[in-house]
Amino acid sequence: MSTGDEKSNDDFDVVMVHGRTADGNGASVIRARPGRLEAGEVRALESGRPLVPGGQVVQLSPRSGSAPNVYDVKVEYEVPSARQASEAQPTSGPAQVATRAYRDSWERTFGSRRSMAN
Repeated sequence: MSTGDEKSNDDFDVVMVHGRTADGNGASVIRARPGRLEAGEVRALESGRPLVPGGQVVQLSPRSGSAPNVYDVKVEYEVPSARQASEAQPTSGPAQVATRAYRDSWERTFGSRRSMAN
């Protein structure tokens, strides 16, 4: 019998913790997802510390019926990579400022376009 909370065999995302990081502030893990096996690290979030570009904020839950060091992964947030962040921003020129106050000031200083002669 299956409940709606269980993941199917093709939709798994688990990590196995296998030791501490070299600096002792995190855990070394092996992550298994469909078609992928990755080595990585997990660390606690710290206020004021930037997130690693291309990383993820995840929630780990003990996997039922498994070894004590195996956890289900729930991705809470995907941090954009440096490439994704640069692609999202315009690459030519400064931000365009065109408020009514800006236009009025421009016209007071330089005159309106209509008053300029070719």
